[in-house]
Amino acid sequence: MNLPAESVVAASSAWSWVADNATTVETAEYLLVRSPDYFTHPLSLAWFHPAGPVEAGVAAVLDQARRFGLATLYWKVRLDSPPGVMDLLTARGATVVETLDVLALDLRHGAPALPPPTRDVEVRWGTDAATARDSSEVGAAVFGGGVPPDERIAQNAKRDSASVPAGEGGVIVAYVGGTPVGAAGVMMADGAARLWGGAVVESARGQGVYRALLAARLAYGAAHGAVMALVKARVETSGPILRRAGFLSYGQELTYNVPLA
Repeated sequence: MNLPAESVVAASSAWSWVADNATTVETAEYLLVRSPDYFTHPLSLAWFHPAGPVEAGVAAVLDQARRFGLATLYWKVRLDSPPGVMDLLTARGATVVETLDVLALDLRHGAPALPPPTRDVEVRWGTDAATARDSSEVGAAVFGGGVPPDERIAQNAKRDSASVPAGEGGVIVAYVGGTPVGAAGVMMADGAARLWGGAVVESARGQGVYRALLAARLAYGAAHGAVMALVKARVETSGPILRRAGFLSYGQELTYNVPLA
């Protein structure tokens, strides 16, 4: 049985992750996020719900964004974004840098059985500093950006050492022969297992590493009461794997690189 589309769209629209060490500007109409410089996209717009004309709302966001003194703003056009936003951004020289499929899987009857990887893959939760660092290094290698400082990595490990056993989620790292080759996260919220950050280094792709990370996160979500698994997947990489695992698409979200000069 398929999940109701409206429930998936609502769960997707409710998902706005912000690092706890980020600087934010939040109004009733938008949320701007200035993340630390080691993030791939230091300045991004998490959501946009203008109360008045869309064009005036876009102008207000860009005026505020320029105050951070950065060259670009990464604007996420979500499923619940108002019509006309994409045309307005394009008219200001914005270009699409990422297209994500909003995919969901019904977990009401448990997690599905997935084919095993072709290699021996060990998965570990990032509840200690060494594993947390491995997660960050894999993410930087795949997505770009940098590795957080040691103090931040220790904080991440301490957070996950509490959140994983509490059923709130955390980060998983995949190892082949003791070498970290993949990482992915899961966060539990309102009955949804939000899957994020799935990454596999290029040399280990095609061996089922991503599938092993996916199976571990789906099992965790189902064990902690999730009715759905929700993921915003890159259309050219993780999207096809997720579809083969039974995920269905409920739309796409685009990220625009908006020049601020």
